[in-house]
Amino acid sequence: MLDFVFGVHCPQAVKHRYKVVGGRSGQFAQRVAAFVSDQLRNVALLPIIASLLFGKKRFSELEKEIPKITPRMLSKELRDLEANGMVRRVVHDTVPVTIIYELTESGQSFRKVLEVMLEWGMEHRKRVMGAS
Repeated sequence: MLDFVFGVHCPQAVKHRYKVVGGRSGQFAQRVAAFVSDQLRNVALLPIIASLLFGKKRFSELEKEIPKITPRMLSKELRDLEANGMVRRVVHDTVPVTIIYELTESGQSFRKVLEVMLEWGMEHRKRVMGAS
């Protein structure tokens, strides 16, 4: 799966947790880094995922929890996250129609990434504030 996602056919990467012996390991690592960088460059990505980590939400609930995002941008980002398999859009047959957004298993696994980023940010802040 990872070799398809990152555009490199490198099945050994999955087998050996991305440590590949041979000439293609550097290329694979660069593709992984580029993919993650593109995802994190998206300003709304982290707040949307963080909000959905606390449970299923309707669009209006996400709008309220992420104040600095326009409805148009939120809609676009949710579509992108759905296309990337991070978010599931569930349509309930009610009047009016109810649409719920929730994290997929892949989206839920992003919690570990956020926790590591938070830990790094707190440590980095301590170092920077201590150096001043």
